[in-house]
Amino acid sequence: MAPPLLLLQDIRLTFGGTPLLEGAELSVSEGERLCLVGRNGSGKSTLLKIAAGFVQADSGTRFVQPGSTVRYLPQEPDLSGFGSTLAYVEAGLAPGDDTYRAAYLLEQLGLTGAEEPSNLSGGEARRAALARALAPEPDILLLDEPTNHLDLPAIEWLESEIRAMKSALVLISHDRRFLENLSRATVWLDRGVARRLDRGFAAFEEWRDAVLEQEEVEHHKLARRIAAEADWMRYGVTARRKRNMRRVRELQDMRKAFREHRRAAGSVTMTVTEGETSGKLVVEAKNIGKRFGDRVIVDDFSIRILRHDRIGIVGPNGAGKTTLLNMLTGDLAPDSGSVKLGANLQMAFLDQRRATLAPETTLKDALTGGGTDTVTVGGVVKHVASYMKDFLFSPDQLNTPVSVLSGGERGRLTLARALALPSNFLVLDEPTNDLDLETLDLLEEMIADYPGTVILVSHDRDFLDRTVNAVAVAEGNGRWQVYAGGYTDMLAQRGEGVTARKADSRPAAEKSKAPAPVAPEAERKRKLTFKEKHALDTLPERIAALERDIAKLQALLADPELYTREPAKFEKANTLLARAEQERANCEEEWLRLELLREELEG
Repeated sequence: MAPPLLLLQDIRLTFGGTPLLEGAELSVSEGERLCLVGRNGSGKSTLLKIAAGFVQADSGTRFVQPGSTVRYLPQEPDLSGFGSTLAYVEAGLAPGDDTYRAAYLLEQLGLTGAEEPSNLSGGEARRAALARALAPEPDILLLDEPTNHLDLPAIEWLESEIRAMKSALVLISHDRRFLENLSRATVWLDRGVARRLDRGFAAFEEWRDAVLEQEEVEHHKLARRIAAEADWMRYGVTARRKRNMRRVRELQDMRKAFREHRRAAGSVTMTVTEGETSGKLVVEAKNIGKRFGDRVIVDDFSIRILRHDRIGIVGPNGAGKTTLLNMLTGDLAPDSGSVKLGANLQMAFLDQRRATLAPETTLKDALTGGGTDTVTVGGVVKHVASYMKDFLFSPDQLNTPVSVLSGGERGRLTLARALALPSNFLVLDEPTNDLDLETLDLLEEMIADYPGTVILVSHDRDFLDRTVNAVAVAEGNGRWQVYAGGYTDMLAQRGEGVTARKADSRPAAEKSKAPAPVAPEAERKRKLTFKEKHALDTLPERIAALERDIAKLQALLADPELYTREPAKFEKANTLLARAEQERANCEEEWLRLELLREELEG
């Protein structure tokens, strides 16, 4: 086995008297694809910073193979000191790296390279930092929530870009589909310890549940042993004559182990406060339109939303998803057409920017509205401290101001507020932002059981597949189309994913001028892009590797006794063979397409 490029051993770190990491380990070999998962606050980002060399552990060993390059994507990048986003990305390149790749990555991420860092939004700064991390194609790529602030086209592009790279990868993300598509091994950070599963994220949750179940069995056995030993100490004949000091010490050790046993972190408990039943018709929009200046946001769109419907709204950043949502909920009047809201609607709204949370407001006042210590949820009056526990807040946070909360805590608080309101119409604008995977599970279950109607905006493909029964998609130029089913169903019907909006790289003064005349075809000769050239060069190698894998699997399955001797191994080999053959066919088709394109462009 090849030596690891990056190795963390027995990493220990304590913050404010509370151990965060207690002997955590991480090993990354050449070309490995790891995902790092765990609850919010479990120390995932901290462990990644230690791996990147930006945080010093209290104890433990960090080793990086000499000559290996490591690139790290932080959640809050610092672009100060650079004149433009292009200069920032190019500064991360090593001698000999392709400088064109910096401009290519910025373009794919919706930036021109001319932006001044001081004028960037948080999302734009993260996209520039992502381009800087990817540009050198490092030996080890450490990515902390790379899909934050990315829309669906950018997320799907990023998946394909990372898949084509040879870099080893350690990835933190709350996007299940992203993790499943990119990971080949999983490291679970839980109660300060890192456990490793040599399978991708798709297998993680079943494995995690089995580990926790076995842990509870062992804990229960320990409790029974303690009870038996205590009974012997009190009533055993030998004990009455003379204490067996060895057994006394063992009992003390067992009691200590039982007291110090750290159970898995608690789960969020979500209870929605049900309002009165709405009318059968919830929203009816007829031929609505909206434009800002010369730009058309919505053009001649119609939809009927009935009680119990779950509608998803998807599209690239800037397509007008929130504008459409606001028109459908009556918060924004259309320029043309009409929107009719049904009878007896009680709306609960979770906004994308958490704007309803004033920074100086305490958690207690945010949940109760001030002046009381109770909140009514699902018809039950609860003390606010008890309700806070349902969302993993401790009672000593009652008077904590919103301004000091983490992104994940703000997300849970906004959910707690929205779900406490009596409602029969739930409106969620990017509800998955900053939520960990366990909280997302519960949110999905709550939406499934919700007795009313749900409209949600999201870039999370897995979340959409699990929650909605129809998807409204931005088709471009203000056109919107509704497809039945979730995101995957929409892909099957539409034949393609969501199309990105291109950044306008012209100076502001030029944007107001009339468009330039289109050049003749001969003057606009198309060239292969960097990505197409890279694929054309690397696909033959990938096809050859797949053919070797297919030959090995076919040889294994040729054993006539394999199925009866090891049925599980037979099924796994059969699945891997089908997957490899499909991937080979896709690679061959893509290589042929690119080769024909190259021949055409080269005359």
